[in-house]
Amino acid sequence: MNKRGFFFTGLMIVLISLFIFSFTLYNSTNERKSVQKRVETLNDLVFSLEQDLNRQLFTSGFRVIFSLENEIVKRGQYIINSEDKMQELFYNGTINNIPQEIMLGATLPDIESSLNVKANKINANITITNPSFLINQTDPWQLKTTLTADFLIQDVSGLALWNKTETITSFVPIEGFEDPLYFVNTNGLVTNQINQTPYLVFVQGTDVSNLLDHTTNSYYISNPDAPNFLQRFKGDFSANENGIESLTNLQKFSNQGISINAKSVIDHIYFSTSNPPSHNILGMPSWFRIDDSHLATYNVTGLIS
Repeated sequence: MNKRGFFFTGLMIVLISLFIFSFTLYNSTNERKSVQKRVETLNDLVFSLEQDLNRQLFTSGFRVIFSLENEIVKRGQYIINSEDKMQELFYNGTINNIPQEIMLGATLPDIESSLNVKANKINANITITNPSFLINQTDPWQLKTTLTADFLIQDVSGLALWNKTETITSFVPIEGFEDPLYFVNTNGLVTNQINQTPYLVFVQGTDVSNLLDHTTNSYYISNPDAPNFLQRFKGDFSANENGIESLTNLQKFSNQGISINAKSVIDHIYFSTSNPPSHNILGMPSWFRIDDSHLATYNVTGLIS
């Protein structure tokens, strides 16, 4: 009887131990599955937010540039410290501490708030720290908008978190924006929208019809001896590898009662104090003049009158 009792007691201990082990293993497995599922949920959120950030950064960049153009229209002057104003607009939605209605929903605090609306739906929080915002030009026809920041995405229950420094980039085309050079230098009487020229060749033989249409519409070409779009906000006429230029249609100036000058119609020359030797061109209006350094660019080397 003692041997049988000892056997059953030992058996019970083994069974209880197995039960405890199985229960612990079951709980551990469920906990791992729960954590794994939560991590997958956060990963899905991160992927979705990266796409949202790209779109929101595009909107912010576009509205920052639009706001600067509005400021030039209001003041009739260049914005010498335009880089500082870009920062103020993105972080605070203001220019000179004056709120800009168009920036509503496009500032960094607005972006963080909108991301948290989405994150809160799955019981997560997002914190953005150490932000760095930049708009620059790495291409003649578009602006590069970049946001680098530390993103902390944390599960409310503390099961998982995602912490990483991210760089989000978006590109804003400049076509369709107004050129500040025209507005400032004509007191707003003549404006010119940036549109890339449809022409690859301006003159064929003595046929200047393409050049005439290019000038009439003041289309733009890329040219590394011209200022880029962002420089034009500051009235900076220096050459840039991503520069663009148009030919000023001086007939529009005359129509608005603006006196015209006998100098090269290349916009960054005409609007600057520079006045290099220039020439009339056969077949073009009498006010059309072009300087020596641009004769080959517009295929008119053999048409000097």
